[in-house]
Amino acid sequence: METESEPYIRLATLRQLHQVVADLNTARSFADTLQAVADGVIAGLGFELSAVNLVRPDGDLVVAAVGGSAGAEALMAGRVGSRCSWERRLSMGERWGDLRFIPYSEGWVLDDDDVPQWHTPGPAPRFPDEWHPMDRLFAPLYAAGASGGELIGVLSVDKPRNGRHPGAWGREALQMYAFHAAVAIGNARLRGNMQRALLRLEREQQALRASEESFRQAFEYAPSGMAIAEMGGDQHGRLLRTNDALCRLLGRPASAMRRLSFSDLVHPEDIGTLLRTSAEGGRAELRLARRDGSYVWVSLRNSVVADAADGPRFLLTHVEDIEERKRHELQLAHRASHDSLTGLPNSAELRARLAARLCATPPRPGGGYEDGGVEGAGGVYVDAAGHLHGFDEFECFGTPPPVETAPFDGHVHTVPPNEDSDIDDGHKGLAVLFCDLDGFKSINDRFGHHAGDAVLIEVARRLTNGVREGDTVARLGGDEFVVLADGLGRADAADLAVRLRNAITPPIRVDGRAVRVGASFGIGWAGCGMSAEEVLHSADQRMYIEKRSRSKERRRAG
Repeated sequence: METESEPYIRLATLRQLHQVVADLNTARSFADTLQAVADGVIAGLGFELSAVNLVRPDGDLVVAAVGGSAGAEALMAGRVGSRCSWERRLSMGERWGDLRFIPYSEGWVLDDDDVPQWHTPGPAPRFPDEWHPMDRLFAPLYAAGASGGELIGVLSVDKPRNGRHPGAWGREALQMYAFHAAVAIGNARLRGNMQRALLRLEREQQALRASEESFRQAFEYAPSGMAIAEMGGDQHGRLLRTNDALCRLLGRPASAMRRLSFSDLVHPEDIGTLLRTSAEGGRAELRLARRDGSYVWVSLRNSVVADAADGPRFLLTHVEDIEERKRHELQLAHRASHDSLTGLPNSAELRARLAARLCATPPRPGGGYEDGGVEGAGGVYVDAAGHLHGFDEFECFGTPPPVETAPFDGHVHTVPPNEDSDIDDGHKGLAVLFCDLDGFKSINDRFGHHAGDAVLIEVARRLTNGVREGDTVARLGGDEFVVLADGLGRADAADLAVRLRNAITPPIRVDGRAVRVGASFGIGWAGCGMSAEEVLHSADQRMYIEKRSRSKERRRAG
């Protein structure tokens, strides 16, 4: 994880971290949840060893789960460290947000205390941020995930795979993971209590009233939302009962909630997810409507409460607020796909958007496509496998085969205009404008990178203001930008290049001085049968041809 340069974190890394966080809530038991917390550090955070130290009722901490090493598990699992020793550790070292890092140069005083550990001596670090075998890194776990709340445990991590101290992103990821691990442990305890309450309702008829009271208290005073809904009959899905936490989350009184069902509250795009979850009695993440019309992301976990004779009777639903986690995930995803300086889509995002418009099917020289397909009525293209595609152009290349049962995959073929002819036939396609700034290097050399960055930010703003909503302006790197503009003819693309060049050339004020850059544009066309790299390379080559055809003075002047 830490070998990736920030903020260009790979989407694969984010997906892996998201997966291990999601896995925390899928464990069947409390012990499985603790082991999932330990294993998630190994799978998603780039460490080789981890341990979950859980606070016992007497205040001491027991090693409840170990991940990454069978030897370390045999040495530490089940051993207990005193509360005072742990409090000493958490008060030492460096504070990285909620994390505590104790370097080997300070941690030697802890070698003989009673906290279970696996650290071994080693040579001094070769460079400042190299991880030493005696370094210690702890992530405290607080009740409900909130810093400063009741301490429920400590997550210990060791041996980063890259051999370095975690960077800013790695620390943030570990802190976020500890937050969700604490929530998952609390929820696992809650689920265990709820399951035991339900078992008592079924097996202890003689103590029915006592069991109902236990269930009522667990339901009403749960820190997260809880609801009971009907199953079957005319009132299927109607909410019978909701707790205060759910009413507060949605801003609705309990009396109003009893007139609704989750299908009345769910975001229209999430209704399919809700229906599948309700039927299967599983877990889903979706959006529910608040009273003010806004939506909040929640995690729903359903338990089907069944009657042996009549089948399912009602759904017990646990509703957890995950709005903050979703917002954080979106921020991380944005950092991975956008340029940190200009805020534009970065090179990877540009290639992804371009590749999404292309397929591997090239057009035949005489028209149509090489997979034997033809275009049917209404712009539908049928390939040799019987799959339907859309077309940008409604031209008939033959007689379409029957398509009554062929599945439509939603792909619209991207067809470039004919550039062999001097006549613009009016064909509209996906134009790719490759922009390289002229004179930018001299600004960097004369006034410094601060001035260069200011120029890049202003150029990005001018390019964005010069295109239509729905077009893409991306920074490829350095002083190179790319514009994707769909539905343009050859003359339209040329006019757009001129407008954008004229928008860039006016002086830019940086630190009280006016500087100017020019721009060279190369216009390429995307088409199915080409790769994203081929499209960008074609536009890049045309940009260099255009740049060499103009003198330096004309380039700077635009």
